[in-house]
Amino acid sequence: MKHTLSLLAAALLLTSCGEKKPELHLYTWDDYLNPELITKFETEYNCRLVIDIFDSNEAMLAKLKAGATGYDVLVPSSYMVKVLAREKMIIELDHARLTNLQHVDSEYLTGLAFDKEMKWSVPYMLAPSGIAWLSDRVENVEPSWKMFEREDLKGRMTLLNDSRETIGAALKMLGFSLNTTDETQISQAKDLVIKWKKNIAKFESDQYDGGLASAEFFLSHAYAGDAFQAQEDNKAIKFAVPREGTSVACDDLVISATAPNPELAHSFVNFLTDPANAAVNMEYIFYLAPNKTAYDMVSPEFKENDALFLDDETMKKCEMVDDLGEKNALYNKAWDEIKAAQ
Repeated sequence: MKHTLSLLAAALLLTSCGEKKPELHLYTWDDYLNPELITKFETEYNCRLVIDIFDSNEAMLAKLKAGATGYDVLVPSSYMVKVLAREKMIIELDHARLTNLQHVDSEYLTGLAFDKEMKWSVPYMLAPSGIAWLSDRVENVEPSWKMFEREDLKGRMTLLNDSRETIGAALKMLGFSLNTTDETQISQAKDLVIKWKKNIAKFESDQYDGGLASAEFFLSHAYAGDAFQAQEDNKAIKFAVPREGTSVACDDLVISATAPNPELAHSFVNFLTDPANAAVNMEYIFYLAPNKTAYDMVSPEFKENDALFLDDETMKKCEMVDDLGEKNALYNKAWDEIKAAQ
């Protein structure tokens, strides 16, 4: 009898150990979710969150086109949502499962957003790119893309490893739209980036913030949130939106067409759109979640950050990167030439 009970107990133990929690696979940018929310989501939904990282929208798309599957939720920028929808790589959202959509900022949806009805995507985080620098290492700073012409900073600067962001910065410097399809304008911007390239240490989108914090780099083309996060490790870091204008990017939450767990994916999107969670996430990431209800839940210091809550005059000079369809090839060609240039 005892032997039978022992065997039964062992069987129950093995069954318990063999139980596998459902997994949600997230494909996103580096350090783009408050760790407290990871734990909270896993606890509330009795699941495990598995995170994979990409460093550009184009890298993410290339991986998916190469056949990568198994992701539930993706976090592309808004222009890339158009591409993913056109390529049938994401599904239409079930609004009945997304009760927190009521909190999304209607002014953002009617103004900047591409997917105004949130058919395919829910806005996650919004912020400009710009210039971050060490105030104790760099003198005579101008809030301008011209800073990358500074030969005294040679080898101590970085540009984003992102074709649309970096070519876009040069286009803005030249007074053009960052969504231009004029080949002459794109060629001029390419030449300007090649000129900047002679002064930079490298093109970098993942680790430049750590490089700023450690003073490996003195000035970087940066996303606002990365700069403000790095500022916690080095108070000398400053950030500015260039006077010529810049890109304002919104990264969105979408559900993959090959999602193994679309129900849990909807729950995750809804979870992140909850105002309390959005507020906690904003304070950690230092980006702006377009969530009207959450605005009143963040600290006064956060609300006073004029690089996140941009004024009307600054916004007039900024654009969101758009999908240009077949014309995207113009930027891909220019980027290849930039990378190949000595």
